Amino acid sequence: MSNSLVEQIVSEVMRKQTNSTVEIKSPSFLGGCGLTEFVGTAIGSTIGLVIANVDSQLHELMGIDKKYRSIGILGARTGAGPHIFAADEAVKATNCEILTIELPRDTMGGGGHGSLIIFGAEDVSDARRAIEVALSEVERTMGDVYGSPAGHLEFQYTARASYALQKAFGAPLGKSFGITVGSPAAIGVVIADVAAKAAVIEPVGYSSPAKGTSFSNEVIFTFAGDSGAVRQAVIAAREVGLQLLATLDPAEIKSTTVPYI
Repeated sequence: MSNSLVEQIVSEVMRKQTNSTVEIKSPSFLGGCGLTEFVGTAIGSTIGLVIANVDSQLHELMGIDKKYRSIGILGARTGAGPHIFAADEAVKATNCEILTIELPRDTMGGGGHGSLIIFGAEDVSDARRAIEVALSEVERTMGDVYGSPAGHLEFQYTARASYALQKAFGAPLGKSFGITVGSPAAIGVVIADVAAKAAVIEPVGYSSPAKGTSFSNEVIFTFAGDSGAVRQAVIAAREVGLQLLATLDPAEIKSTTVPYI
């Protein structure tokens, strides 16, 4: 066998081994520990956990329906919108219910929120699966989150809203749904107006620092409607928001992962 052929075979084997390693180390599940409660981690200082059988005393204090013996917990320091949209996909894919969604004032010192999302399930396998789906979706939903030391922008879209978005934002079930977030809040006001003017949409909610957020320095605008119209509104708001945020910081503003809208 010639040396060149041997080198080709070795090179191909090494390439396959490298690709295999990359696939195993998914960004949604880097890190780990030996605890049964631990499911995985994701971008945004996100952690996914499960409790197979919640203590009865805690169960009562949390106000959880008794039929939900197991819970899945999705928590993050930053990226509330991406996590809610990720949780919405998890609800669609599993036999779980969203019990609570809370948006703590956080963003690791920035202008926005973190998140605490709790899923309820009758079986721990369902709760674990919901967390696995949500963690894997966060990589995608972070795609249209843009940040700099001066502030952040966030844009989300789904063709069909489910129970997580209904619980968090009052989204109409089954309809296309979009969200624009701008920080500083002044930018959020402008991009909300741009979105509303860009297409025929149905406004659902408007949250400002003293009304609807955890006193965070951002404005959140949510809306529903025809799929094409919702996407158009989100894209128009994104174009203007990026230009405005760029005036506050000379550094290039990039997507957190890969834009998906």
